Amino acid sequence: MQKIEADVLDSNANQKGILLESGTNEFEIVEFNIGDVYYGINVAKVREVITRVPVTAMPSAHSYVDGLFTLRGRAMPLVNLARAINAQGSDDPKNIIVTEINNYNIGFLVDSVSRIHRISWKNMEPSPEVGNNSVIVGVIKMTDKIVLLLDFEKIIAEINSEINQKLSTFDKADSSLQSLRKTKHIVIAEDSKMLRDLLVDTLHQSGYEFVRDFNTGKAAYEYLTSLKNATGSIEDHLTLIISDIEMPQMDGHRMLKLVREDDVLNKTPVILFSSLINEEMRLKGDRLGATAQISKPEIGQLINLMDDIIFTNK
Repeated sequence: MQKIEADVLDSNANQKGILLESGTNEFEIVEFNIGDVYYGINVAKVREVITRVPVTAMPSAHSYVDGLFTLRGRAMPLVNLARAINAQGSDDPKNIIVTEINNYNIGFLVDSVSRIHRISWKNMEPSPEVGNNSVIVGVIKMTDKIVLLLDFEKIIAEINSEINQKLSTFDKADSSLQSLRKTKHIVIAEDSKMLRDLLVDTLHQSGYEFVRDFNTGKAAYEYLTSLKNATGSIEDHLTLIISDIEMPQMDGHRMLKLVREDDVLNKTPVILFSSLINEEMRLKGDRLGATAQISKPEIGQLINLMDDIIFTNK
């Protein structure tokens, strides 16, 4: 294994402050492979990369899970990523990518990890629609290869039933609140088809009927700017924006920055709803003007927060 976990990831951590200050439409990925195919995961989701370690089998575990491994005294599930995405991997995978996603620590077994790339979101294309069960959220075209960005949230949700429950559970509102919700116009930017569909369905069930959803920040922002030409005030057509951070073409932070710089859109509440919400990301979101920030998968908390912002002007 190339030594990536200590020197490269530490170097990346030192550089995050630069991105925090500049507000660029950039991100960094850890590149890895399964068989002959190259994949990527956002560095912000990666705690470290380690050489494969012994695993203890778990009775009745999900078919994607090889078992438990221990890292500095903490036991974590290990997902065989080749099996999870139905890919042909090596008989002897070398590395474990240790992640923290949606406040959940989990390892992913991969053939090998190679390096870190800094990439503009503009250079990542949304995944072509190749089926409802696709786990690819983006395609990065490099000079000598294509790197596929995986929907790790979808994989984790399939394994962890508690996360699945949090993605669709919300408090029942009384009829008067539901009637108020029906009059509001919500825009969603979320690249994961699974999460986007769940979010739209749950909002509809809660009473928020007018929901427009987009799979990139760019598409959402283009729609938002088109509303400025509609008859009446912007508030007649737009109540609140919910945005992921990690998205192809334009990330949520960039979209938020553009919204806050727009003379017509700048008063619109924006909630960042992302698995990347941590202390550093929260600071960046605050500096860019986020109305609120909440970590996936707490859709129930998200809906309560929406009500607070819309109906009590918090």
